[in-house]
Amino acid sequence: MRLTTTALLFSLLAACQQTPSEPAAEVATKPAATAVTGTWKLLTGTLIQKGDTTVTDYTKGQSFIKIINDSHFAFLHHDLSKGKDSAALYSSGGGSYILKDTLYTEHLEYCTARQWEGNNFEFTVTIKGDTLIQKGIEKIQDLGVDRLNIEKYVRVN
Repeated sequence: MRLTTTALLFSLLAACQQTPSEPAAEVATKPAATAVTGTWKLLTGTLIQKGDTTVTDYTKGQSFIKIINDSHFAFLHHDLSKGKDSAALYSSGGGSYILKDTLYTEHLEYCTARQWEGNNFEFTVTIKGDTLIQKGIEKIQDLGVDRLNIEKYVRVN
C-alpha cells in the first residue's frame, strides 16, 4: 500500500510539472510572428509609380540591411566606396512595427529623410526559407509619393 501511494504521489507531481500543450492556433501563429526577427540584407527593390517601374540591385556598389527585433525595426543603407565618389549615399531610419499574420505595418519614427518621419507603411510579408519579401504601398500625400514597393531580403542571421 505504501509503495502504491508513493508511486501515485510521484505520478501526480510529475503530471503537475509538465507544461500543458499550447492550443493549435497559438502554435501556428508564433513562428510567423517571430520569423521576421533578425537581420535581413536587401537584395532587390522594385518601385512602381505612375506606370514606371524601377528595379534596384542592392548587391552592387551598396549595402542595405534591415534589423527587426520583437517591437522595432531599423534600416541602414550606404555605398561601398565609403562616400568617396559620385555614388556616395547614406540613409537610415527606424521605428516601431506591428505584425498581424502577414500584415506588417511600420511606423517610421526616425529617418535621414526627415519628411518621411511620422508615417505608417503597410506591407504584406512572405517568408520562404531564408528569404523575406515585403510588398506594399508607400504613400505620403505631402511629398507626392504613391507607389508600390516590393523588396526582397535574405536573412543574415
